[in-house]
Formats: sequence, C-alpha cells, structure tokens
Amino acid sequence: MVRLKTLLARAPALLEGSDSPGSDMEVLLAHVLQQPRARLLCHAEQVLSLSQCRFLFQLLARRRAGCPVALLTGLWGFWSLELLVEPCTLIPRPDTESLVEQALLLCDEAPRRVLDLGTGTGAIALALACERPHWQVQGCDCMPEAVALAQRNAVRTGLDRVEFFKSDWFAALNCGARFDLIVSNPPYVASGDVHLSRGDLRFEPSSALVSGADGLDDIKRITAEAPAWLAEQGWLVLEHGYQQGAGVRSIMQAHGLVAVTTARDLAGHERVTAGRLPARRRRDPVSF
Repeated sequence: MVRLKTLLARAPALLEGSDSPGSDMEVLLAHVLQQPRARLLCHAEQVLSLSQCRFLFQLLARRRAGCPVALLTGLWGFWSLELLVEPCTLIPRPDTESLVEQALLLCDEAPRRVLDLGTGTGAIALALACERPHWQVQGCDCMPEAVALAQRNAVRTGLDRVEFFKSDWFAALNCGARFDLIVSNPPYVASGDVHLSRGDLRFEPSSALVSGADGLDDIKRITAEAPAWLAEQGWLVLEHGYQQGAGVRSIMQAHGLVAVTTARDLAGHERVTAGRLPARRRRDPVSF
C-alpha cells in the first residue's frame, strides 16, 4: 500500500537528478490517477492500486533517464492552453510566452492577418488566436507530423478556425499573400552547443533546435524573406537565444526593418526581437 503523501514526500529520492522532483511527481501522479493536480494534496491519504503503482514507477524510471515530463504525459500547458505534445516537435517553453506577449503588445485588437512559422504544436498561433478572436491566424511547419499535431490541438482547444499547413518557411504560401504579423520560434541553437547532449533536448528533434554554426541560419533566412510577405508596417517577431539579441537586431536592420527592439524573458534575458516593415514613401506631386 502506497499513499499519495508518501510518494510526494519521497519525490527527491525517487526522482534523483530532476531539477524539480516535487513538481514532476505531482504531474505524473495526476496523470496516473487521471485527476487534477490540485486535488492531490486534498486527498493525500489516497492509496494507489497495484496497477497504478506499476504505471507510476515505469514513468519514474523513464523520467530518471531524462525523458521530459511532457512526453511522459503527452500534455503540456502553454499560455492558458493545455496542448498535446509528441516527440516530433519541441515542447512549448515558458520563454516562448514572451513572444506571445510581445506580439500582443505590438498589434492592437483590430483584425489582423497572422502567420506563425515553424508552428510545431501550434502553441504560438493558438495562444494568439485565443487572445484575439478577430485575428486571422495561420501556422505552417515543414514536418507533416507537426502540422497534424497542431491541427489536433486546434480542435482540442476549440480554436479550429486557425489554419495549419505544410510549408518550408514561406515556400508554400500563395503569391501575393501579406501578413500584418509574422511570428516564429525558429531553431537557434549552434550546432556544437554542449546543451544538445543534456536534459530534455536529448529527446527533442534536432531539426527544431539546430541552425548552423552560430545558431542564426534560420533567423537570417526568415528575416531576408519576410519583407516580401509583410503588409505595410507589418511586424516580424522572432524568439532567439539569450546571447543572440544584438546579432538578430543587426540582421533585421540590414534587411530594412525599422523600430527594431528586443524584449526580455522572465529571467531577464534578451529573448524576443521585433522589427517593422517601414511605410512606403509617397512621392509629392510634381509642380510646374
């Protein structure tokens, strides 16, 4: 007989190596018991059945081996949404909520056309659509599995008006399409970064993480192509590494974007850079 309170108390020992054993244990217990996490402490005397114990200890073993909690449960919270997650995509990070916040600050609530590049789970597109019901939001990804996952998340969250489609960045867009806001959390990890062999990153697709020797290859490509797809005075908003802010600002300015600024994440690191396509210059009428 194993009670909830015993498992919660022994979390540090049972999840040795985890940065957050107490939180991990709560999430896994809630998953095993199929009940809200908040209910655990109110029912701390509850005893797990034999089958529940077996399932839990299988999950704990996988977590000790480094498998992210999100992949163990298949669910993860982002913004105000609970999303399905799979190994084919990145797990949405709290840092990326800074990108959503910045996009909402830059654009008012008037109807907007929005494109989320490399949408993965659909987290960014769905968060924006949740906050701005009048926006027309689309998301694309080069991986068919990611597109299918994002579509399932759209249905799950009741935001199935968001359109997801397969595209290698801008490649599959209709000629003449223009967007008031283009957002992306592209790959931005350098190919030799030691973090790729540590922690959760070992279980996530390298194609969604790595972007050349300095981590900026995809950011350079997106920024070079984005002006052709932005509406007049439209915004490009990109997430990047905490040491890449100056480089991304320089890239955006080199491609003619103006009002380039960088926002910091909750840890105080430079995380999201935005630039705007300038208004077209109008020629004054010629007088004779």
